[in-house]
Amino acid sequence: MIIKINGKPEEVKMQSSLTQLILSKGLCADNLVIEHNLRIVPKHQWQNISLEENDSVEIVSFVGGG
Repeated sequence: MIIKINGKPEEVKMQSSLTQLILSKGLCADNLVIEHNLRIVPKHQWQNISLEENDSVEIVSFVGGG
């Protein structure tokens, strides 16, 4: 199925959750904020959000530095 991730269409497995998406991309969840269909999703709910065709996901990571 195709969803938009950070504005770009990408193919993901059917029946994926936000947690599975993050793991499949090899990202560290500790520093991420996820917006799913224009709604910020708390980290404890990522596993409960099932991705569907044409969903929009924005993944933002925080990087420290000076």
